Amino acid sequence: MTIHKEGYTSLALCILFIFILNAAIHFFVPGTDWLHWTVYILSFLLFITILQFFRSPSIKTVASENEIVCPADGKVVVIEETEETEYLKDRRIQISIFMSPINVHVNRYPISGVVKFFKYHPGKFLVAWHPKSSTENERTTVVVETRNGVSVLFRQIAGAMARRIVCYSKDGDNAQQGEQFGFIKFGSRVDVFLPIGSEINVNLGDTVKGGITILAELKA
Repeated sequence: MTIHKEGYTSLALCILFIFILNAAIHFFVPGTDWLHWTVYILSFLLFITILQFFRSPSIKTVASENEIVCPADGKVVVIEETEETEYLKDRRIQISIFMSPINVHVNRYPISGVVKFFKYHPGKFLVAWHPKSSTENERTTVVVETRNGVSVLFRQIAGAMARRIVCYSKDGDNAQQGEQFGFIKFGSRVDVFLPIGSEINVNLGDTVKGGITILAELKA
């Protein structure tokens, strides 16, 4: 299993905590085998849980330049027409992917093009499915413009557990569909804003895979 670079520090701290905890149990409570084994099992479960949070599987994205691939693993929780007020300032189709703590937390570019806009917003940590999380939570906004001049906006949104958003995008970057652009620690949500008239290929409640599932197709 490949571990994402964002997990190195967390895993090191986890191992240190487990070592100190087990050493303390042996030193202060010797001769209690049941307690030692209980701590062993809990330590193992904690390590495996943290390990799976930061797994980074290798994938191959297969999509045309007009297809929008899913930016994250998770479940489709929103498909609706809405007003995008931060950058595009027009009507868009919003598709939101909820990432649970057991999902892969890597975020991938949904389409190829040039990064025209990037902004980080500090904010609250409402639960990711809260209606106001998209505008009030800590988040990043990225806009990629395709070679045909179509702009697609996507947004990483922190949740109640996810309190660290990492985004590697910068203005002027060349975005390659399916490549990593960021990471959200311990889950949360990613929103994608598509032009009106895009052909949507998913339904509410669908389980989707980042870099693999085709969310929609842009129409000329």
